[in-house]
Amino acid sequence: MTTAAFPHAYPFRFVDTVAQRPDAAFQGGRVRVRVTGNARASMGEGWQSPLLLAEAIAQAALLLEAGDAAAARRGYLAGIQEMTLERAPRAGETLEIAVRLHASFGPVFRFDGEVHGEDGILARGSVLVRKGEAEVVEP
Repeated sequence: MTTAAFPHAYPFRFVDTVAQRPDAAFQGGRVRVRVTGNARASMGEGWQSPLLLAEAIAQAALLLEAGDAAAARRGYLAGIQEMTLERAPRAGETLEIAVRLHASFGPVFRFDGEVHGEDGILARGSVLVRKGEAEVVEP
């Protein structure tokens, strides 16, 4: 899959490879992320904040759920629930993010995700994503 197929671009794209497409009920899907030292999220030995793992789970969910980059670009991270962060990823590490659909209500979807690093789980929790264009509210 080319990088044009992914919903985000440098410096904010975390998903590199689709490892497993989800089944029809979205009970499983996996992506891979390669952490590099020169990426904006890293700027050194590893990601500057483990909270970026929540964004990585959301990107994985949107890409796998939408099926294509154009549709996934119209979605965004809308919330984080019950997130446990063990540590930030290190440069050179390959991460695998597993996601499954937990629930949906209109354009809002809750996905459960786990981020596995080379020595175990880095994060697990749920993200809320909203599909569609962001609404602009005028003051």
